Amino acid sequence: MTTSIKRQQSAAARLQRGVMLIEALLAILIFSVGILAIVGMQAVAIKSVTESKTRSDASFLANQLMAQMWTDAGNINAYAYAGTGTPPARLTAWITTVQTRLPGALTLPPLVTITGGTSSGALVQITMRWQMPEEAAQGLPAHNFVITASVYV
Repeated sequence: MTTSIKRQQSAAARLQRGVMLIEALLAILIFSVGILAIVGMQAVAIKSVTESKTRSDASFLANQLMAQMWTDAGNINAYAYAGTGTPPARLTAWITTVQTRLPGALTLPPLVTITGGTSSGALVQITMRWQMPEEAAQGLPAHNFVITASVYV
């Protein structure tokens, strides 16, 4: 009887041989898929934070110029800039800051539109534009941030 039990045990052991290796390989596969998912989520999070910072910078820069225009409302027409040619002297330092803080601002300069400018003020629209390098390579449109205000003395 003991030999038949031993034969049954050895036959069962032969059938079980390699099962632990398959289980280990499956565990490694599941773990690897999980790690890849975490890396993907991290990449999306970094992209979202970068986009958020850029939008925040655009908003800050537009508001900074708007505040400067409020303090100089009598010379409001001196701030008009269509995005081409040499910027007005009052915008030179600000545009340099924009070009260093917003990606793609060298090719997509900000626009400052003055409507109904008088010595007491005007309606002002500032359009900030930027584009991430990977978006430019994919042919995606540029991002815009537009702020409009009535600036009067």
